Amino acid sequence: MKPPEKREKVKVYSTPGCAFCKRVKDFLREKNVEFEDINVAGNEEAKEMIADRTGQLSVPVTQIGKKFVVGDDLRKIEELLNKMPAVTASK
Repeated sequence: MKPPEKREKVKVYSTPGCAFCKRVKDFLREKNVEFEDINVAGNEEAKEMIADRTGQLSVPVTQIGKKFVVGDDLRKIEELLNKMPAVTASK
């Protein structure tokens, strides 16, 4: 029996009205990648987590499994997605 595919969680930490955040989310939708959109405006826990993990406070931050991409580097996001057997949104 074939083992189940590893499922990586994709999260986008963003703020309302952020054009770069929208660009990343639109890109993921175009690629049919499910993701959890986390609004960091007023969410101190999420802000602290991305600052601890990335050393930055800017958005967007895209988390793919345990990897983080700061900004709208679509090439890097696609590269990480292509390395994953399968991706799914965090529940």
